[in-house]
Amino acid sequence: MLQPTFIRNNRKKVLLGLKKRNFQKVYLIDEILTLDKKKELKTVLNKISKEENIISKNISHLILNMDKGIKINSLKEKSLFLKKKKDFNIQLKNIIQCLEEKLNQIPNIPNEKVKKNADKDDILFQEGPIYSTIMEGALTHWELSKKFHLFDLLLGTKICGSGFSVYIGKGAKLQRSLIQYFLDQNIRASYTEYSFPYLINEKSGYSTGQIPDKEGQMYLIEKDNFYLIPTGEIPLMNCYRDNILTYKDLPIKATTYTSCFRREAGSYGSKVRGLNRLHQFEKVEIIQITSHETSYYYLEEMILHVRNILKSLELPFRILRLIGKDLGYSSSITYDFEVYSMAQKKWLEVSSISNCTNFQSNRLNLRYKTITGKMEFCHTLNGSSLALPRIIAALLENNQTVNQINIPKVLIPYTGFDNIK
Repeated sequence: MLQPTFIRNNRKKVLLGLKKRNFQKVYLIDEILTLDKKKELKTVLNKISKEENIISKNISHLILNMDKGIKINSLKEKSLFLKKKKDFNIQLKNIIQCLEEKLNQIPNIPNEKVKKNADKDDILFQEGPIYSTIMEGALTHWELSKKFHLFDLLLGTKICGSGFSVYIGKGAKLQRSLIQYFLDQNIRASYTEYSFPYLINEKSGYSTGQIPDKEGQMYLIEKDNFYLIPTGEIPLMNCYRDNILTYKDLPIKATTYTSCFRREAGSYGSKVRGLNRLHQFEKVEIIQITSHETSYYYLEEMILHVRNILKSLELPFRILRLIGKDLGYSSSITYDFEVYSMAQKKWLEVSSISNCTNFQSNRLNLRYKTITGKMEFCHTLNGSSLALPRIIAALLENNQTVNQINIPKVLIPYTGFDNIK
């Protein structure tokens, strides 16, 4: 989260950044600064405590050397200080609680490269040929699934409900192969693999910014107060919560494969058919924890890494820089990767790579010592490498022929087959 000191020292920058996001509650900024000023009550409390200690030390002396009346007056004086201290403590507690509630509503400030409105320059890179159709009568991935028996959404609905899929046979093997391929590519790029529970507590969700911002999109197990993870980013980052790292520890690079669970409120019409939007989906995640000076260098490294994976799958793809209003709550800058679905004739998002600067690390209490010994908050970065459903959709549609679906060369050692018939 943003800190009141940062807001006070960069008020104009903060307001301009919130304007880029179309953030409507800008009045919160002045309310936060007013509340932060009121925290000066803590100075008053410290003074009261100091005076109280002096009285306490003197009372025993007064009892021994003064008459009963002076003893009673001294005790009354102490009682008055205790009452003042209690009143001020209650006020300070209320101020801090109110301040935190308001700070929780303020998102990260966009990087200067982030624009308020979209234009053609937001598409930074595109690779691979885009055809209006690959063949006469090209099928969508949900039609191909029926033809080759690869996944079953109706079976998912029967077992659980709408928005869930069951992968079958070569469809299941293809998904598992992609997961292993993505993990192998990440590990070769020096990311350390982790395997996690799929449940998190409220503290973990709060520390990375999903709570309270995305709380309504998360599945809550009320009896135990656990949440199903919406992304592997949360457990990865929380491994380092409350840590103090050294400059030599950085960057930290980690990866994990998890199922992800999201309510995904919204339409489930023709625009989101098949695997385009699911409540549960598989994803391989990467994160980096860096110094504040190097985070944008490592952001470019992460972008290049995902770009190379997509290129190896021979999928047409493009990279976009998100505008302010589309940024996630914790992100300062985000780049989306989209693959082109030739049968659906549209772009499908398969990865987002974000630099959250020190916004998450403030909540995570994640710091490092610089070369000079100064304590700084780390910068945190995260990205999908990659999300599975839309990758599968594009692979099936773009590699179909009349009688089969061809498998990209890099995946054949993982699948054990070069086509689906």
